[in-house]
Amino acid sequence: MKRTKRERKLAEEMFRFAVISPLLTSPPETGQLQEALRELARLDHQHPTDPHRRIQLSVSTLERWYYKARQASNPIEALRKARRSDHGQARVCDAYFHTVLRKQYDDYSHWSAQLHYDNLLTRAQHDSKLQVPSYSTVSRYMKRQGWFKQSKLRRATAGAVKARTRLQSREVRSFEVEYVNGLWHLDFHHCSIPVMNAKGEWKTPKALCVIDDRSRIVCHIQWYWEEDTRSLAHGFMQALQKRGLPRSLMTDNGSAMTSEAFVQGLRDLSIVHETTLPYSPYQNAKQEIFWSRLEGRLMAMINDQKDLTLNQLNEYTQIWVEHDYHRREHRELKATPLSVFCHGKNVSRTCPSTDALRRAFTQSETRAQRKSDGTIGVRAQRYEVPNAFRHLKHIHVRYAPWDMTTLAMVDPDSGAFIQRLLPWNKVAASDGQRRPLTKAVITPAPIPKTEPPPLLQGMIDEFRESGLPTPYLIMEEEMSS
Repeated sequence: MKRTKRERKLAEEMFRFAVISPLLTSPPETGQLQEALRELARLDHQHPTDPHRRIQLSVSTLERWYYKARQASNPIEALRKARRSDHGQARVCDAYFHTVLRKQYDDYSHWSAQLHYDNLLTRAQHDSKLQVPSYSTVSRYMKRQGWFKQSKLRRATAGAVKARTRLQSREVRSFEVEYVNGLWHLDFHHCSIPVMNAKGEWKTPKALCVIDDRSRIVCHIQWYWEEDTRSLAHGFMQALQKRGLPRSLMTDNGSAMTSEAFVQGLRDLSIVHETTLPYSPYQNAKQEIFWSRLEGRLMAMINDQKDLTLNQLNEYTQIWVEHDYHRREHRELKATPLSVFCHGKNVSRTCPSTDALRRAFTQSETRAQRKSDGTIGVRAQRYEVPNAFRHLKHIHVRYAPWDMTTLAMVDPDSGAFIQRLLPWNKVAASDGQRRPLTKAVITPAPIPKTEPPPLLQGMIDEFRESGLPTPYLIMEEEMSS
């Protein structure tokens, strides 16, 4: 095993002390020092850094070490090699060389040190003032100046350049909140292997994963075909139902994460939404580390499975998370994510019902009501407003853009659900029957019945108690909705 420079230096120091220590523990009598040194010089010693070499030391060397160690309070420190007087100074790197290399690094910071050196040699052939030292000197000089190789920006936009400058000028520190469910991390990840969909097309699934910052437990993970707000809300609601409501959430600035429906849902659930700085994925590092573990363990095991479906991929992922990731000791936590989540201090809140979650992750809009027929237009579709609200000029509604059957009228002040609005049936309006325009009277909206009648409920209970499987198969499109 190759030793580092520091390890070799320590080995040499201990070697000098070990060789001279017999003269320190049992000092020779007066007049016997030279004889003791000559006897010690005749011995073979194992080389401190090369296990295949044996060496002998001269009398003068042993005598110099002896007097240094005898007169010092710390013999090992006294036997240490003295630092050169020009340590840290590049004697052959003058001001002109510094200016040329600095300009070249500013223009091509993504080059390696070897490529910088080769270009300096080519330039020196036409510039007599430029004196290029050896490659090792150039490499050490660049490291001392902090000129390290940087990854080239895919798009050299103003935001990307600003983010890289900020990363270079400010320190990056890892962090961890004190309480479970105090902070969640959320991100999408593109699968490393393609999967065939129901149409026979090869597509790349995207994994939505939500991780708790304190325990590193996966609140929920699921693969989807699209990285949109619909998939985000569908997966995030499952995470809330599994682990409870967190206090805050950190995401990047993706279109789905900053969409109005998702941001409105977090606001209704009193979840603080923190976004990372643009072009700064390292701020969500816990999520990035999880992706490397997912690819290195799970995806490596199923990489050769050619007939993989989205349902199988989701099943394998859930099993791996629950039986491997959650039960494997975390290097930093010194415990499993599952044990930390179960026994750590928790600040979560009770998750509301599924209907409440679906209403939360909707976007709100205001529409003007048509006085002629009492309808409003939303996304090229007209919806009927109850006759009791015909006197209102503006109607406040909330809906999920991917499911227009959820459109409902809400109170503009409290946001409370008033009544679901149905699409205007033009065919039914062709019968010539028209409602009389009576004076609008505001009456409380009836509470919609969500439970089936007693007879039907009895049948449902009897079927569930039988333990029989559901007598139909759910399509993938229905499963993701």
